[in-house]
Amino acid sequence: MTAEQLYEAPIPASPYGPLPYSSVYSSVLLSRLGPNEPAFRRRLEEALAAAERCLRDCSRDTPDPRVADLTGHLTTTGGKRLRTLLALLAAEFGDPSREGVVRAAVVAELVHIASLYHDDVVDRAAVRHGVSSANVLWGDRMAVLGGNWLLARAARIAAGLEPGVIDLNAGTANRLITGQMRELAGPGPEENPVEHYFRVIAGKTAALLAMAPGAGALQAGAPRVVVDALIEYGEQFGVAFQIADDLLDLASPEGLTGKERGKDLLAGVSSLPVLLALEDDDPRDAELRELLAAGPTDEADRHLRVLELFSVSRATARAEALMHERLAGARAALASLPALPARHTLDALCDFVSFRTG
Repeated sequence: MTAEQLYEAPIPASPYGPLPYSSVYSSVLLSRLGPNEPAFRRRLEEALAAAERCLRDCSRDTPDPRVADLTGHLTTTGGKRLRTLLALLAAEFGDPSREGVVRAAVVAELVHIASLYHDDVVDRAAVRHGVSSANVLWGDRMAVLGGNWLLARAARIAAGLEPGVIDLNAGTANRLITGQMRELAGPGPEENPVEHYFRVIAGKTAALLAMAPGAGALQAGAPRVVVDALIEYGEQFGVAFQIADDLLDLASPEGLTGKERGKDLLAGVSSLPVLLALEDDDPRDAELRELLAAGPTDEADRHLRVLELFSVSRATARAEALMHERLAGARAALASLPALPARHTLDALCDFVSFRTG
């Protein structure tokens, strides 16, 4: 099945038992973008389900039910589990049955979920995965502590894995926090806003999507050259994935993204198309620059006009080109890897990201 058909067909029933809700997205990607290799699919389906059970158990592993409700909140409300899938696909380049592979995937997912708790506080978000965010339900301070608890839980699990996974987890946490701080601080006096954007998403998005395949491959005992290639794939894929999200905010209907079109614009988020539009000097985009310079598009007419102008803006086309450059970089990182079903699936994920913005 092609990427174009992904949204059109019904979700297939898993022959390996009902998958937890949160694993459905990754399961569908696997079944529709992966090669028709029954043993490969069965192995990944079973591992996805095992990772989901482990994730839910360890995110609520505390004797205090009040803490468990907080720390388990986002694991029970959905999520793509894309990082789980990337880790398990990367493990295919070593021994996917090796002890600790599922836990390595869980570590990557826990760090990601922890970042969502922190992001929602910073962004003052009210909704996450279709339900009230942790900061709305428990307050900002408790939400931050919940995110910290999940980071600590990830570190505790990683401590029982390969030394390389421990190092990767620590480095990723450092990059993640640095990215969050850079976002809050904004560009420096002499820093180009677009360059600042890429530094931020390198820490907030790409680092997490690089950690996942790196952890999976390391725990599976893959050769170091393979691990490095998979980490590079994740870095490039992660940047492309974030740019795609920026573009989707401007162009996609709510039914596809699960959120209101132009939500980032309303919140005053400096996405890549916005930054490219503001730095451009094309006279054809003068009206768009003027409207954006006025701040968040909280007036209905102005908001709709900005969305209309972005649909024909050179900034949108430039952002799309930058996304495709990163996807090409991700594909290039796969070129040296063995031609396994997992490599085919990783390559197809690039097609999926490209289709999402088309």
